[in-house]
Amino acid sequence: MRGATAGAGSPVRRFARREWGPLYARVREALGTRTWRAVPMTLVAVCLTLLFQIVQNQEWGYQTVQNIGAVRAQDPLWLALLRTPLSLFVPALDLPVWGALAQMLLVFGIAEICLGRLRTLFLAYVATLSGTLYARVGVALGPETVIGLPEADRAVVDTGPSAAVVGLALYVCGRYGAHWTAGLVVLAMVVEVVVKPNLAGKEHIAALLGVFLLMLAEGAVRRHRERRAGDRDRAVADGRGRGQGRDEGAPPIQS
Repeated sequence: MRGATAGAGSPVRRFARREWGPLYARVREALGTRTWRAVPMTLVAVCLTLLFQIVQNQEWGYQTVQNIGAVRAQDPLWLALLRTPLSLFVPALDLPVWGALAQMLLVFGIAEICLGRLRTLFLAYVATLSGTLYARVGVALGPETVIGLPEADRAVVDTGPSAAVVGLALYVCGRYGAHWTAGLVVLAMVVEVVVKPNLAGKEHIAALLGVFLLMLAEGAVRRHRERRAGDRDRAVADGRGRGQGRDEGAPPIQS
């Protein structure tokens, strides 16, 4: 009994409860009560990604998928923006599709449960669009700068859910207080860029930065609203205090 109590209170268990406890409780409750109905958007996204993978590997379907979902830095901006929503669900041809599907099922599923469908999709597109726009800036800056890209990257096909996955992971971890995990996500992306400084790795950093700036903006708006609410509460309290003071000092009413 003492051993079980000591194990339950071990530093590792305390850290796990502090880091992932709220997140785990939220996901467990949703899946326990609603099962697959808790993540309908995620399941649709996984199925859509698998469908695109099957179609783009057919002779008759490759060009069709490229026309509707392939984004390159050399494309006109309006065309890239038009294709960006579907590009998120087009898996990269040079990477195993099962990895992309597993990432989407795990990260998109947790995000859908914790943030809701609309916010999850919005953040996924913020992250993906951050990477897409960075590619254009990076190519324009050139390889002479730290954040620049070589001219050859202008023609690289830029698709897949990886930028959305890392952006959502950062946001969910920040929202639920898993700060060490959020730091680990950032560190992993930095190591990726150092080891293999290609377009995909740098786009992941851009996706993290885009989501992080959004988190800062949301925090600033929230603090501003809290200050205004506090000021209103204090003003109401002061008004009541002055009103009560006047009533106490007023002469009695005579009829």
